[in-house]
Amino acid sequence: MSIVIVGAGPNLGMAIARRFGREGVAVGLIARNQEKLDRLVTELTGTGITAAAAAADIREPAALTAAIQTLATQLGPVEILEYSPVPAPEFMKPILKTSAEDLRGPLEVSVFGAATAVHAVLEPMRKAGHGTILFTTGTAFITRNPQRAGVGVSFSGEVAYAEMLHKALADEGIHVAHTAINGAIGPGEQFEPDAVADIVWRHHTAREGFQTRLGIDE
Repeated sequence: MSIVIVGAGPNLGMAIARRFGREGVAVGLIARNQEKLDRLVTELTGTGITAAAAAADIREPAALTAAIQTLATQLGPVEILEYSPVPAPEFMKPILKTSAEDLRGPLEVSVFGAATAVHAVLEPMRKAGHGTILFTTGTAFITRNPQRAGVGVSFSGEVAYAEMLHKALADEGIHVAHTAINGAIGPGEQFEPDAVADIVWRHHTAREGFQTRLGIDE
């Protein structure tokens, strides 16, 4: 069994990698920077976790698909996909200064990239009759702050896409879930990465419900 984490970072991405890796799940990491990925893989393998990485720009569908396929070949079929890329600062312009072109980047990362990643693993999951697809985002899809227009639009699209997948795949043994986090993630920050990773793990194991919200009223 393997998990592919798209948008792997040193805080949440690595916490999820360690949490799943401790359970015997092989870990595949995807991000843009190969050097950073190599350091993360070394850290994981040093603790006995089976891990590999493939560099890809999430905004390039062919590259992202190839990276996922490479990791599936190295680690075995992808039974778990975790999608949590961090939006770039330039995605957070005020709405009145946000052009159609300004929305391209956020949508490429949050919506087009998500759909690309899902379709790279979906058919094998459907044939096997089981799998887990996990999304992690901020809460801009709820707050829709007009000062951060790009993420408000793109996260809204991503969460809608994830929820539709949840409904469409529930009867096929594929669980789709979303964790929404309103606040900083990191050691000593509002949300400890390991605590969030535990919630993501529970989505995979308990397979109950679609969404968990952290730091915002239901």
